[in-house]
Amino acid sequence: MIVIGSGMGGLTTAALLSDLGRKVCVLEQHYTAGGFTHSYERAGYEWDVGVHYIGEVGAPTRTRKMFDYLSGGDLQWAPMDAEYDRFYVGDKVFNAIAGREEFRDNLVRQFPDEEKAIDRYLALLERCGDALSAFGMSRGMSPLLRLAVRPWTAWKLRGPYRRRTYEVLSELTDNPDLIATLCGQWGDMGLPPKRSPFLAHAMIARHYLYGGYYPVGGSWRIADTIIPKIQAAGGEVFTYARVERILVEDGAVAGVEMQDGHRIDCDCVISSAGVVNTFERLLPDAAGDYYRQRMEKVQPSSAHLGVYVGLKGTAEELGLPRTNFWIYPSNDYDAALDDFLENPEAPFPVVYISFPSAKDPDYENRHPGTATIEIVAPAPYAWFEKWRDETWGKRGEDYEAMKAALGERLMEYLYDKLPQLRGKVDYFEVSTPLSTNWFGGYQYGELYGLEHSPERLRQGWLRPRTRIRGLWLTGQDTLTCGVTGAMMSGLITTMSMEGPRRMAPLLRRIYA
Repeated sequence: MIVIGSGMGGLTTAALLSDLGRKVCVLEQHYTAGGFTHSYERAGYEWDVGVHYIGEVGAPTRTRKMFDYLSGGDLQWAPMDAEYDRFYVGDKVFNAIAGREEFRDNLVRQFPDEEKAIDRYLALLERCGDALSAFGMSRGMSPLLRLAVRPWTAWKLRGPYRRRTYEVLSELTDNPDLIATLCGQWGDMGLPPKRSPFLAHAMIARHYLYGGYYPVGGSWRIADTIIPKIQAAGGEVFTYARVERILVEDGAVAGVEMQDGHRIDCDCVISSAGVVNTFERLLPDAAGDYYRQRMEKVQPSSAHLGVYVGLKGTAEELGLPRTNFWIYPSNDYDAALDDFLENPEAPFPVVYISFPSAKDPDYENRHPGTATIEIVAPAPYAWFEKWRDETWGKRGEDYEAMKAALGERLMEYLYDKLPQLRGKVDYFEVSTPLSTNWFGGYQYGELYGLEHSPERLRQGWLRPRTRIRGLWLTGQDTLTCGVTGAMMSGLITTMSMEGPRRMAPLLRRIYA
């Protein structure tokens, strides 16, 4: 079996198939495995590129048990501060506190007249668990079984979950600051509340309700602890291995063709490269026509800028928190995004600041006397498209000047919140959507695969099983966004491929 891409979905699928006796070859175009879970080093500093924090790993939840199983128990987690997210909304500051009751009581302190609305909101989040399970299970079922349980699925997904987030919350409260606080993590899926489905919002809110955690040793440890499971079954993960085309003969997968023209014959290929890559780039025209027609109803998620900052001095010496900062120009997130897309000189609609060296208790052992910060903000791919065919690092002075100007703008957000850092920065570099394309293979620099819109949730063809025999999908496009969403998609893909009878003993081992 061949898996294209070593992101969380691909590695999870490969590891579970390996435990079921399959020999799996994972092909990764980048120089390192892990997709958005990898880390990189430059100038004596180290940053993650996508794992800023993970929820539901501080207790023996399903998420924690899956991570423990995949990593053989070698992946450890460090808790962030109790105030794991801080929201700067215009000139006001709100926050999220870890723990359901703590979260609830903190919101009531911030909004004392909204206690009933807050309780109703938390009740909706609790019910969301069943809706998410039904949504995920339906993605992995065979066509006949899916048809048989459709009434049950529809019942579980009834109510608010496919409606837009702002519409649902506006029925609970008319306080715009409370709505803004509840939606303060919208950057975790890339859609503000008037564009996102409540199901996606509730998934993220539930995920972090008990706080945020960071992998001890850095985000690269995720792939590093999973790969041995694949190797133990005789499989391997190859880097610098770019797949150019999925080969299809007589309606069935026949293998893959590599960038150097080498052909690998195989009757089973699992693509973790994303739906856009799979159907627009990797498949022959005739084989992918069915899907290309349906992809007109969905679109890639937003692209982003990243600023990677290195400082001399430890996180403790510099006063860096284990709290994420979310900075917004106002409490109308959708209007701020519209303004920015119309006028690039307008304030960024959201700026996210993360402190990986503060979150990781092992960072000081690897890079003593230093600290790191990451800044993330949206940026349309169209701004950079004219340089897309240029080589990374050689895109010319105009490109570098544009990057530098955007980076300086974002650094001012950092200095505004932590003025003690001005003059303390030793190094910083800026990544653009073209960096995401170059290293991650995402054609439009998309951060979360397909946009998590209400329309996307209605696409029944977004599931592991495809119409091409031997071709399967995994990763966040088949389920939901983020590391945990991609990991659970790997479980659903494996279930779809192997069937419940073969999976049952494995599931008992994972969730014992």
